[in-house]
Amino acid sequence: MIGKTLILSLHFSTPNFCLCLKKQNNMSSFQWKGVFPALLTPFDANDQVDLAMYEKNLNAQVEAGIHGIIIGGSLGEASTLTLDEKELLVRFSVKKLAGKLPVIMNIAEGSTKEAIQQAILAKEWGADGIMLLPPMRYKADDREVVEFFKAVAANTDLPIMIYNNPVDYKIDVTLDMFQELSFIPHINAIKESTRDVTNITRLKNRFGDRFAVLCGVDPLTVEELALGADGLVAGLVDAFPKETVVMYNLVKEGKLEEAIKIYRWFMPLLELDIHPKLVQYIKLAAAQTGIGSEHVRAPRLPLVGEERERILKVINDGIATRPIL
Repeated sequence: MIGKTLILSLHFSTPNFCLCLKKQNNMSSFQWKGVFPALLTPFDANDQVDLAMYEKNLNAQVEAGIHGIIIGGSLGEASTLTLDEKELLVRFSVKKLAGKLPVIMNIAEGSTKEAIQQAILAKEWGADGIMLLPPMRYKADDREVVEFFKAVAANTDLPIMIYNNPVDYKIDVTLDMFQELSFIPHINAIKESTRDVTNITRLKNRFGDRFAVLCGVDPLTVEELALGADGLVAGLVDAFPKETVVMYNLVKEGKLEEAIKIYRWFMPLLELDIHPKLVQYIKLAAAQTGIGSEHVRAPRLPLVGEERERILKVINDGIATRPIL
């Protein structure tokens, strides 16, 4: 359980900083490359975390060949998880994966103080890295956002991926802001969710390989991988892990025509990822493929009526025409 924590005081200008990180990280050698599912948080009918279903989905992901996992993201219903539940999921995943794949914990908080506390706890619980959103609720300006990221980074040595999603969260982390963050060695990845595919090229032109860039929008997967994205933070992988990994591998192997065949089949499903009810939609998909359940946490409600039938048709049509891999 949560005990007293010590806030670290780090100085980015010191030459020993990088050496310190290499010694302390749990998986200092992991790369922000490949398929990183933004895992669902399954609940049971009593609104408790369903660890058995979580493990079933995790097993399917690992079997498919994913490269790491992200816990407590938007699809993981971060806004409704308690701190104890995040700890449960992180510790369970760390024990289950036993160092074979990196476990990334998402931090989406409104206060710098709480974000720092969770960054410290993430390492205490065994996480290998952090996905970090800008401040929530308050629309911070550029200076405030950069200082928020710097403050969190100063209190952890875990690798950090900045989640840039101005469409849903109304704050855009610009190239100039990333320039300021580029001097912090363990801020080393970007989840690119601006929905502007040209941003991949802008980031690569400006920073080269300084930051790994992961596509965070399912319906732009092949386009962004083809333009140089290093990996995916994926949503429909929660229901279709094998298809997602195979598609990623084909693009990276230069077999674009084969990847596009899967992508065209996948597109109606992938578009479920860019709707405000993406949690309900993707949980329904995971339930239909046998590796999830529909239970969501209020204020979200399960789908009903015409909407449920419409989404169910998209899912079942996809299952009926699922490619043979």
